[in-house]
Amino acid sequence: MKGAAVGEHQAVTGFLEELRVSRRLSPHTLEAYRRDLARLMAFAKGVELDPVMLGRLELEAFVRQLMSAGLSPRSVARVVACVRSFFRFLASDGQLAVSPADDLRAPRAWPALPKFLSLDDVDSLLEQPDVETPGGLRDKALLELLYATGMRVSELVSLRVDDVHLEGGYLTCLGKGARERVVPIGRTATGWITRYLAGAREALLKGREGTHLFPNARGGGELTRVGFWKIVKKYGAQAGLSRDLSPHVLRHSFATHLLERGADLRVIQTLLGHADLSTTQIYTHIIEARLKAVYDEFHPRP
Repeated sequence: MKGAAVGEHQAVTGFLEELRVSRRLSPHTLEAYRRDLARLMAFAKGVELDPVMLGRLELEAFVRQLMSAGLSPRSVARVVACVRSFFRFLASDGQLAVSPADDLRAPRAWPALPKFLSLDDVDSLLEQPDVETPGGLRDKALLELLYATGMRVSELVSLRVDDVHLEGGYLTCLGKGARERVVPIGRTATGWITRYLAGAREALLKGREGTHLFPNARGGGELTRVGFWKIVKKYGAQAGLSRDLSPHVLRHSFATHLLERGADLRVIQTLLGHADLSTTQIYTHIIEARLKAVYDEFHPRP
């Protein structure tokens, strides 16, 4: 990198001085800015560019590096905000024609990593419904379909019979923002839905008309989100799983297990119906956290 060493770059010095004089920031806050910019300077040195010459692609790579380094989404968001301010200063000072960081975004901040089940726990949960009864067969089809698709609960309970295309192995659903998407269904879930439709659904309807794929226990009306939450809690308790188990944990398990087996993050984004890839990127942190835990547990010299 041509120019001054990390932490001594003239543009950084000018930016920090501007913050001190014009915005009258405290020494503590200025030091936080200095630390964040030191990360940017180190990245620029690694790619052999003057920091003023970093473009949008390099800045996006910088954000990915921060995430891979194990920083929390909240910390990454702070660094990104600092970088946006820095390049805005360079543009206003005439050092750049336009800032490449104006719409640079950090991953969405999560208070904690999402909970998910192991494969064994998923198998245990799915084994709980009594498939010899209409209600149990409905619950089995529900749980298998949720784990097979990663759908939101609201999407699952509002499915209609016509939304499911078993011969083609897919369904259509309306997600957030009324966005329709096509979701593939695996062979196992398809088999259980087929078995459920062969007689259990009609038994639950009790002669009433209904268009929803999964009617409630009274027949006719759609199963509510609360009703399905109770179903998951019931079978989770039977399987001896955590009391924190919820339908969303199965959605997280679906995404995590796909990523662990090499699925592309953008494919998972499409399957989950996320509008922004940054929402899906939380699952990469789950994998990184698990790898670190395994390393710490088993490496002879942690």
